[in-house]
Amino acid sequence: MHAKKRYFFLCSAIFLSLLLYIIVRNALPSPHRSLFSDDAGGVDYNGVYKQSRGDSGGLQQRGGGKFPPHDNDIIRRSFIQKRSFLEHDEFILDRDLHPSPRQRRSTSRKRVDIDIRSQHSEQRLQQLSHQPQQPLSHQPQQQQPPLPPFPKHCRMDNCFDFTRCQSNDFKVFIYPKNAMETHSALYDKVLRAIRDSPFHTTNQAEACVSVLAIDTLERDVLGQDYVKNVQTKLELLPTWNKGRNHVLFILYSGTWPDYVDDPDFPIGEAILAKASFSSRYYRPEFDISLPLFPSDHPFRGGAPGDLDANNFPLSKPYTLVFKGKRYLNGIGSDTRNALYHINNGDDIVLLTTCKHGKSWKRLKDERCDQDNADFDRYDYQNLLHNSTFCLVPRGRRLGSFRFLEAVRAGCVPVVLSNGWVLPFSEIIDWNRAVVMADERLLLQVPSIVRSVSDDTILSLRQQTQFLWNAYFSSVDKIVRTTFEIIRERVLNHVNSRSMLIWNRHPGGLLSIPEFSQNLSDFPFYASYLRPRTADPPSLPSNGELSPSNTDVSGSQIVDEKFTAVIFVSNKITSQSAPLFKLIRNVAKSQYAQQILIIWGAANRPVPSTDKWPVIDKPMKLIKSQTVTINSRFVLYDDITTSAVLSLDDDVTMTTDEVDFAFTVWGHFPDRIVGVSDRTHYYEPSTARWVYSSKFSNDYSMVLTGAAFLHRYYLYLYQRHVPPTQRHHVAQISNCDDILMNFLVAHVTRLPPVRIGQRKYYKEAMIPGVKGSTTRWTTPEHFNQRRQCFRLFTDAFGYMPLVRSQTRLDPSLFKDDVSVLRKIYRQMEVV
Repeated sequence: MHAKKRYFFLCSAIFLSLLLYIIVRNALPSPHRSLFSDDAGGVDYNGVYKQSRGDSGGLQQRGGGKFPPHDNDIIRRSFIQKRSFLEHDEFILDRDLHPSPRQRRSTSRKRVDIDIRSQHSEQRLQQLSHQPQQPLSHQPQQQQPPLPPFPKHCRMDNCFDFTRCQSNDFKVFIYPKNAMETHSALYDKVLRAIRDSPFHTTNQAEACVSVLAIDTLERDVLGQDYVKNVQTKLELLPTWNKGRNHVLFILYSGTWPDYVDDPDFPIGEAILAKASFSSRYYRPEFDISLPLFPSDHPFRGGAPGDLDANNFPLSKPYTLVFKGKRYLNGIGSDTRNALYHINNGDDIVLLTTCKHGKSWKRLKDERCDQDNADFDRYDYQNLLHNSTFCLVPRGRRLGSFRFLEAVRAGCVPVVLSNGWVLPFSEIIDWNRAVVMADERLLLQVPSIVRSVSDDTILSLRQQTQFLWNAYFSSVDKIVRTTFEIIRERVLNHVNSRSMLIWNRHPGGLLSIPEFSQNLSDFPFYASYLRPRTADPPSLPSNGELSPSNTDVSGSQIVDEKFTAVIFVSNKITSQSAPLFKLIRNVAKSQYAQQILIIWGAANRPVPSTDKWPVIDKPMKLIKSQTVTINSRFVLYDDITTSAVLSLDDDVTMTTDEVDFAFTVWGHFPDRIVGVSDRTHYYEPSTARWVYSSKFSNDYSMVLTGAAFLHRYYLYLYQRHVPPTQRHHVAQISNCDDILMNFLVAHVTRLPPVRIGQRKYYKEAMIPGVKGSTTRWTTPEHFNQRRQCFRLFTDAFGYMPLVRSQTRLDPSLFKDDVSVLRKIYRQMEVV
């Protein structure tokens, strides 16, 4: 018994002695300890070794069989590794979008500590740099941080040749397609959008930038549209010039397992227009971040956003939703695997499925079966349109299709993708449309979305719809926005758009800076030119008739005069012709500044000077052999007023009707205001939109034979409308009013305004022929207009016309009171 006790005490003494030896040994300074020890707040030798070790060989941890390297080399490697670690850590901190106060305080203390230690470390490193290094056969290979896959230093001033863009006419050249080259359907859309744009040229000598005929959208080697040997093909291009003044479109880069932002070929100094752009590789004001959009994305037009169906009520059944894949391993799996922590199955519904890929059954975890069952119980579109917020977590890449889906649905995106450069962030203020969250602070997301006020939700929702309609609803808009951004960089901010224009309706693509640099010259920004008040101006409403061009006092901002443009197409036989009566009535208006006569009857003589009416307003005749029906919508130099009264020569309008129409237009300068309307309807049997002139309770067009519109629309008619459409109108001498209504509705997303009139608007009879009517009432005329309707709908890519049931009449109009009490008395005279 005593022998056992003595043996126990002996073992205990040996154990305590060894423990004391270890404690004392660690307390004493070690010749093998780095300057950055744990006591100094850094990492010890073992920690540095663990980071730098890249294989199974090399130096082992303390207690192993190999000796550590020389002290100086340990210090040098420690400093290099520490500096690399700190730089990486600063990058992570810089890309955090919403650091908490505790993080900011911790970061501040950390930077101060880093600066103090860096000064000492730099001095020590300088001393060591003069000492010779001893060869170490057992020293492990250093694993340097990955370099960017393309030149990180590139900016417009050092990687772009501005001498190629001397003229103000920005042009884009597309290389001819090789007979052996194949394109994906999506890349064909991209190239077609460039060819249909005003930027395109077939002469590379006059082009500012060039685009490859090689399909570079898919740079994932596992993708079905991946193009091989791109580098070899680029080397065969004599004008490649290391990529300078070239634009490359890439949607998918990198492949399994790390999905690095590597285009898989040397891009040189080319501008990258790329989706899922990481802030680590994005070159500001040089590259362009694109949205990730599917292959079946509409080429032109695209369906408008779902604001009308998803605007009210503000309180939706769901607060936050998501439905998508869950990755069981690899990059992007951490974020989506953690979503179940905030899914309560009530107002926050976050659904994921493991059922994708070839090996999901082998890799599935204990939650997969239940997740798959829940995933199949919910309809994705129903969730989108019944939720206030939509979560947009990163996938394998930083971008996700869920982003544009949420924007279109009017479901406010909650972006959960650290380091993602949002699409077109150079021009778009995304803080007005999305909520940014941090992947590492996932548990805070529910409290963040619940703290957003109703007013902010409505503003965010409206802005998502504007951005969708302006920049993302079609491939054509995405491509044109890309080149508009490059164009403004090239022109060095000459005729550039402000952030107000890019982020306010109707957007940068429809606000042409060549027209004017003064916002007051456009019909859209009157409400933003008011004197500043305590509250910022609210976003314009969709479809409601609300004055937007008055200042705080209620006075009008637009011009107080108008220019009348009368298009003549009929023969003038006497001084009592409708044209001369119309000129006299318009000239009597107190708001008329001048009258322009566009002589469209090319084969008919112009009346002599003594036959024209004598008026007290300037009148000018414009006659040319090239005059077509489109000439009525030319912005002539003589038109200096914002308001333009477009008239046909056979219209009968009184002075009161002109004055009242101009007064109404002053409240709605962004719309067409007229006296005669038309409508359209959908025909299911032909799956087409059809033009109609029948009387109905609503209307979607106002005939421009007697209507006010802004002079800016004359500029857009010549600049924005495709030449093929204008050529068709000129050939048949018809449908000019339909095309102008399509254009204005496309720009404003609003209906025209119809005013009251003294009698129904009718075309005049042909002089000298009893019982006859003009060609405007023939069946051929209506067939042409129906064909135009189909043609224009296809050209715009959607139906832009908006219906309205509103008619504006003067006060006391047709009321049973004395005519002397009415301002516009002639409007009731039959």
